[in-house]
Amino acid sequence: IRKKGKLPHKTESQEYELEYGTDTVEIHQDAIQPGQRVLLIDDLIATGGTAQAACSLIEKLGGKIIGCGFLIDLPDLKGKEKLSKYPIYSLVEFEGL
Repeated sequence: IRKKGKLPHKTESQEYELEYGTDTVEIHQDAIQPGQRVLLIDDLIATGGTAQAACSLIEKLGGKIIGCGFLIDLPDLKGKEKLSKYPIYSLVEFEGL
């Protein structure tokens, strides 16, 4: 899953909200097989918009999300709330940022 325009083959895309606008993430159409179990891993969860869009793409292709893992969580920005239907794991939390 990458930002729009970074992948070379046919893609599915998902737009998501930023604080001051929108952005788009994409995934190759053949990246996920129907019924495939997927653990989403990212470096950071802040507002949760990118992770939520990534989960939508995975599910659009028929994947089953078994959890979301992040190195860093910024809990004051409440990103985990957007992913509340999935198990969420993070290694470090930084509050007050």
